Amino acid sequence: MPSSFISVPAGRDERFDAYLATPDSPNGGSIVVLQEIFGVNGYIRSVCDDFAAQGYFAIAPDLFWRQERRVALDPAVPDQMQRALALSQSLNHGQAVADALAAAAVAREQPGANGKVAAVGFCLGGKLAYLMAMEPGIDAGVAYYGVAIQASLADMGKVTAPLLLHIAADDHLCPPDAQAAIAAAAAENPKVEIITHDDVGHGFARRGPTYDAVAAERADAATAQRLRASLT
Repeated sequence: MPSSFISVPAGRDERFDAYLATPDSPNGGSIVVLQEIFGVNGYIRSVCDDFAAQGYFAIAPDLFWRQERRVALDPAVPDQMQRALALSQSLNHGQAVADALAAAAVAREQPGANGKVAAVGFCLGGKLAYLMAMEPGIDAGVAYYGVAIQASLADMGKVTAPLLLHIAADDHLCPPDAQAAIAAAAAENPKVEIITHDDVGHGFARRGPTYDAVAAERADAATAQRLRASLT
C-alpha cells in the first residue's frame, strides 16, 4: 500500500503538499481526510493509511500551508498545542475548503478511482467536512466532533451530500446548548444524520489520553457504512 506526500495545484502557479495513501485493491472511492488543528501529523496519516487498507484512495491536504508548510504537531506537547491553536485561529475556512476540493480533484484522477469522493474530518476538519458537504462533487461527509458547527447553522440547509455528524456528549467545545442547536437544525435537512456518543469527550477517536475504544469503534463502523453506501 504505497503512500507519500504529493504536490497539489492551488491556482495562480501555487502548489501545496498532501499525503496520499493508495490502496492495493481499490474499491473506486476516494476520501479527503481533513486534519485536526495539529496538521497532517502521524495520526492523520494513519487515518489515510487505514482508509487505503479498506480500498479507498485517501488524501490529506496540508491546510496550513499558507501559514506554514508541513505542520505536524503533537497535542501532548503544551507549546505545540498553543502553536496549533494559533494556526487554527488564523485559518481561512473558505481557502481551506478550496484546497480540500483541489485535493479531491487529484484523488479523482488516480487510476482505479470511480470519481466519487467523501470528506471525512476531525475537530477543525469536522467543521470543514460539514462545509464540504455543501459543495458540488462531494458525495458524502463525515464529521468527528466538529468544532464550531453551531456557529454556521444558517447553512445547514445547503448540505446536499449525505452528512454524518459524530458528536461527543461530553465535548467541552460543543456543550449541550450547542448540541441541541445542531440537532434542531439537522432535523430540517434529511441529508444530515447525527450520532451522539455518550460519556466521551472531544477527540475520542484519536489514540491517546482522550481515546475511547468502544465509542471509536462504534463511530468508525457507522462511518464505514456511510462511505460504502456513498462511494462504492
